[in-house]
Amino acid sequence: MGIIGWIVLGLIVGAIAKAIVPGEQGGGWFKTLLLGVVGAVVGGLIGGGIFGIGLEEFWSLQTWLVALAGAVLVLLVWGLVTRRRA
Repeated sequence: MGIIGWIVLGLIVGAIAKAIVPGEQGGGWFKTLLLGVVGAVVGGLIGGGIFGIGLEEFWSLQTWLVALAGAVLVLLVWGLVTRRRA
């Protein structure tokens, strides 16, 4: 999957992760979507390293689940970091 596919996937799963993760994560939708892109990359790296799965095809259910898990993880960590700063 190319870089454009990663960005599109990250934007979509960032919005979905924002709906899933409860509470305030700090920042607006733009920051959340950027964190979704980072989460998709993190999910792909963790999925590839631990489970041998990654982000190969855009329309694969496995790709979406791994990217969503990474986005939720990044949003949770971001929420903890920004909560401690306030």
